[in-house]
Amino acid sequence: MFTLIIAGEAIFLLPFILIRVFRPIIREAFVISDLEIGKAQALYGVMAMISYVFGGFFADKLEARKLLSISLILTALGGLWMLSIPSFESLRLLYGFWGVSTILLFWAALIKATRLWGNASNQGLSFGLLDGGRGAFAALIATFGAFIPGLFFPDDGTQITYDEKVTTIQYIIGFVTIIVSTVAIFVWFIVPKAESDSQETAPLFDIKKVGELIKQPKVIFHMIIIVCAYSAYKITDVYSTYAKDVWDYSLEEASFFGVLIQWIRPIAAISIGWIADKYLPSKLILWSFIVMGVFSSLLGFGLLDGLPIAMSIMAFILMVIGTYSLRGLYFAIIEEAKIPIAITGTLVGIISFIGYTPDIFMSLLSGYMLGEDPTVVDYQHLFQIFTLFPLIGLITTIGFRKTIRRN
Repeated sequence: MFTLIIAGEAIFLLPFILIRVFRPIIREAFVISDLEIGKAQALYGVMAMISYVFGGFFADKLEARKLLSISLILTALGGLWMLSIPSFESLRLLYGFWGVSTILLFWAALIKATRLWGNASNQGLSFGLLDGGRGAFAALIATFGAFIPGLFFPDDGTQITYDEKVTTIQYIIGFVTIIVSTVAIFVWFIVPKAESDSQETAPLFDIKKVGELIKQPKVIFHMIIIVCAYSAYKITDVYSTYAKDVWDYSLEEASFFGVLIQWIRPIAAISIGWIADKYLPSKLILWSFIVMGVFSSLLGFGLLDGLPIAMSIMAFILMVIGTYSLRGLYFAIIEEAKIPIAITGTLVGIISFIGYTPDIFMSLLSGYMLGEDPTVVDYQHLFQIFTLFPLIGLITTIGFRKTIRRN
């Protein structure tokens, strides 16, 4: 399980964690805006959507060790490309490549392996450990990375030059690329070999199986729950830039705020996963959406304006707790829905196809709402729109629970 946890986050360090933690530096080193970052990540989302569908069938047919290792190596090769500080158009292509390399052979295989590792009575803890462990690994890497700017930025109060920003981000990218490559090697040698890849003659892509799944209301509700929860996760990308743009934090201070957010993830995900096995995961999903909705409303409608910054920081922390609790729970309800293990990979592919569409639209929405030089009002408008997602998620979870009880 430990290897699955490390691999499960290493694959996303380059396309996502770098942007989430070091977004202020990346904007200036790559000379790109939030909208351009959104466009690059939108192409990732499009390619990932296609990959989710077909990836589910690979997971039900082929050995996880091979699928995970190949994905990690391909993703690390993209890190070498990023080291060159490519143009915006090249960066878009890189994100499109990552949309395939991180998902097609990887995602459904990871989720299926996690479900198999746990039993029916501890799915909450299994997925909580997966996301919490992934969060701890990401936070550890981000913490080390956050100290890198201090090695290159002047400490005498002089202006940071463009070259210093580029050098700093190149060291961070190189550091992360080496880690991803190393994890690929560990996965190949540590993850147990399957007895054999499936030799069934059934086609890799079974459209009949897909049709049977998407007709089920509980599967549709599950898709929408993930859309709303993942939208909350995607908006954490702007938390560090909020600190810089609204609270006037320096680049280093904003990066450390991003690191703080990362450290909340393992605490929230593992704790909620442990609690979920004593109750129902879907019940805790309800409360997580409520927490997110309340505190995003406070930020969105300016109800914390004029109060000490500590109040806003606390609102962000509580939103993050709700967000990462959802991350640790939304695949645990597969067991609650009584989906057969044999089609877990196919199910994950189908619900991920819709569930992870925020990879396409949330970055674009954030970039469009924030523009070139965002103010506190721009961030408020963004959070006002975002508040709709916890509300929709709450209503959908109620529908999911009613459907499960009827069945």
